[in-house]
Amino acid sequence: MNYLPGKFVWFEHVSNNIAKARKFYDPLFNWHTESLPMGSERYHMILNGNDGIGGYRSARPGERPFWLAYVSVDDVDAAFEAALAAGARAVQRPADHGPVGRGATIADRSGAVFSLWKGTESDRPDSAHAQSGDWYWNELWTSDEIGALAFYQRVFGYGHETMDMGPQGTYYLLKKDGVSRAGMMRSTQPQAPSMWLPYVAVDDCDATAAKAGQLGGQVLKAPADIPGVGRFAVLADPVGAAIAVIRPAPAEAAATETLANATAA
Repeated sequence: MNYLPGKFVWFEHVSNNIAKARKFYDPLFNWHTESLPMGSERYHMILNGNDGIGGYRSARPGERPFWLAYVSVDDVDAAFEAALAAGARAVQRPADHGPVGRGATIADRSGAVFSLWKGTESDRPDSAHAQSGDWYWNELWTSDEIGALAFYQRVFGYGHETMDMGPQGTYYLLKKDGVSRAGMMRSTQPQAPSMWLPYVAVDDCDATAAKAGQLGGQVLKAPADIPGVGRFAVLADPVGAAIAVIRPAPAEAAATETLANATAA
């Protein structure tokens, strides 16, 4: 098995209107969804081409719609206990998920919810070229970037690099084994809850943003260029979950190293 601890390997859309979410995402990204047996229930898995990249699941009572990111870890139980010791809150304790793996869900010190995961199969390998419709980046918008940095370094062993965003503060690149795995910054919306924001690669950022509006979504941040990175936009789907899209620049290898400029553009 080939695992990549520290990589975000799976994303689930959490809401109480899976049908409405599917009607938005399938045509927007050319995804398709398959309903698969998972124990006594069925799981709605998202496929981009032939690759399973995520799924849909129902929200708990009172839970806001959002995209739930799964980070690969060596040992779910050990990472869960380490996270609690570092100030995280337990959302779902470690449990086996049929034949596919073991996971747990936590909220970090600032309240951002995400999951820990160890699959029974290898993690999807890194790719030098992002395919349209696939995940490209994951970014933490937090109310406490200093505390969050200490938390993620302690629990997951991330190193980091910093980038100055001027009035917007510092952007942090979380790195594992020399590879950039995620970004982190203070939220530009002080009243908004801390959250992880996933990015999807697209062929045309402007066309995707326009189509999102036609499909019932909202453009939260209009398409903008980021020199050396690409063109991005932030969207809200019809049930209220936020997601970002990006058309990577041709010099893709350098993109994640300078993605910090995205929210400052």
